[in-house]
Amino acid sequence: MDFDSIVIGGGHAGIEASLALARLGFNTLLITQHLDAIGRLSCNPAVGGLSKGNIVREVDALGGEMARLIDASMIQFRILNRSRGPAVQAPRAQADKDLYSALAKQALEQQKHLSLFQDTVVDLLLDDDKQAVCGVITQRGRKFTSRTVVLTTGTFMEGKIFIGEFSAPSGRLGEPAAIGLGSALRQMGFSLHRLKTGTPARVARWSLNFSEMEEQKGDPEMRPFSFRTDRVERPSVSCWITFTNEETHRIIRENMDRSPLYSGKIEGTGPRYCPSIEDKVMRFPDRERHQIFVEPEGLSTEEMYLDGISSSLPEDVQEAFLRTIPGLREVEVMRPGYAVEYDFIDPTQLLPSLETKRLKGFLVAGQTNGTSGYEEAACQGLMAGINAARVMQKKEPVILDRTEAYTGVLIDDLVTLGTREPYRMFTSRAEYRLSLRHDSADIRLFMKGYEAGLHSEAALQRFQRKKRGIEEIKELLYQRRCTGQDLRPGSGSDVREGIPEKHLGKTFFQILKDPDIHIGDLAPLVSALADLPEQWLGHAELDIKYEGYIKRQERQVHRFKKMEKVSIPADFDYDNALGLSAESKEKFKCIRPLSVGQASRISGVRSSDIAILMVQLKR
Repeated sequence: MDFDSIVIGGGHAGIEASLALARLGFNTLLITQHLDAIGRLSCNPAVGGLSKGNIVREVDALGGEMARLIDASMIQFRILNRSRGPAVQAPRAQADKDLYSALAKQALEQQKHLSLFQDTVVDLLLDDDKQAVCGVITQRGRKFTSRTVVLTTGTFMEGKIFIGEFSAPSGRLGEPAAIGLGSALRQMGFSLHRLKTGTPARVARWSLNFSEMEEQKGDPEMRPFSFRTDRVERPSVSCWITFTNEETHRIIRENMDRSPLYSGKIEGTGPRYCPSIEDKVMRFPDRERHQIFVEPEGLSTEEMYLDGISSSLPEDVQEAFLRTIPGLREVEVMRPGYAVEYDFIDPTQLLPSLETKRLKGFLVAGQTNGTSGYEEAACQGLMAGINAARVMQKKEPVILDRTEAYTGVLIDDLVTLGTREPYRMFTSRAEYRLSLRHDSADIRLFMKGYEAGLHSEAALQRFQRKKRGIEEIKELLYQRRCTGQDLRPGSGSDVREGIPEKHLGKTFFQILKDPDIHIGDLAPLVSALADLPEQWLGHAELDIKYEGYIKRQERQVHRFKKMEKVSIPADFDYDNALGLSAESKEKFKCIRPLSVGQASRISGVRSSDIAILMVQLKR
């Protein structure tokens, strides 16, 4: 074999997949169309956000790279939903997009066992039985053989961009599409469909009037995404907020016939939760304005990103409606907004390991599976890389379930339910989100990354120190009781001045369950807590405050895992399972669920059919 594994595509999924394989000792080749575009933040120059920030921390906990890249390139940091509960809080960072991409490329170049090659993959090499993949063929006729292949083409597979009446084969403005591979996969029997996404115009900073906008500063402290980063010391910049108005909407409505979205040129389904400005104006005619975030793309560029106003209208129309917006009245457009349509593989054709059911050794990750977002791509890429290694090691795959990680929720949704629109992760998709806090990702997942081989012994010792430290904090708070010396005059009206008298005699562990009491109020009264890291203290506080809710959720998790443990044989004969409805039979045969739990989550399957399936399995 030329290589143990080949990764197709140098986006966020490809980065994680290739690094994981190489770090596990497998001779890996990453093939991408443009080496200088590795890790490019094609759309919003930001990483993290609601549920997405949790995913970044999960990738880091498992041994991936994304968190360290954003820690080294962030130019603004914020904790979102700070005023709400911890289950829906999440970190988000604005990135210097050129620095992020450069650091990603550098990480790949310096990784042992990993080679980079610039070309376009147009076909796969199959074994004699056409049951397993054994390499790739490139546009220039090169053939590379391998034991496994990971596909992460993003928006480039048969990609086509649209700007008004203009269209061209392209995966990103100015970069050619990957033509040929989509057709080849269809000929192999894979089911592929079309999706659409879009991006807004990039404009010159010097042409903007910030006095007409609302400034949005970041948090005073930049906190690291990576559990391996002690602190972030980076310059912080502001973002800005402005709004569209009725004049903006009028120009858009009058030119809707020139929109490829509404003229029928684009067939693919666009993202429901990140619509273009054309969609917003048409779908919400009563809205007087729409919010726009004006965000810097980096410290070394004048380009600004207009978040919330993606468009594929003609360039003259884009310029006209942009100049109706406060702060943008003299705007200079550097790159127009555009839509891109591309091929994706129906993810129900994948196992939960992300290996395809049709071809052994062929795994798929990222937007090629129908997802949207850098973070969703990165976690899939990491899991595909780990499981490509497991294929070669002849070991059972690593599969995260819905109780363990947002990554597990995402992959389970894809392979069980499929998607017909760009899939985006939300906290509401996770039934057990209270247990999936972003600060607990390492407690949940570090050992899985270590057992997979992606963490060092030094990292293990650091993790164990943290875990022991959190338990010691809880024990110290449990042992310490509130005495009269801990009470101060006025403490009942101002918690910061002391502990309210109502807590006299209680343990600090019990007192911390009071919503008005924080660990910062109690730490000065327990000398042993003085020098412990703030992150440990914060983690312990949330564990204590939500102990009751977490225990209740643990009972739900127990029921979930009970269903997951009832496995279904791969060769189970659904046709001869008496009593199953025709619809459920068809769906079971298509998805081939691995467990009764997964079967119960298939869309349209009746609870009565699950009961019948349980009876058949017992027989």
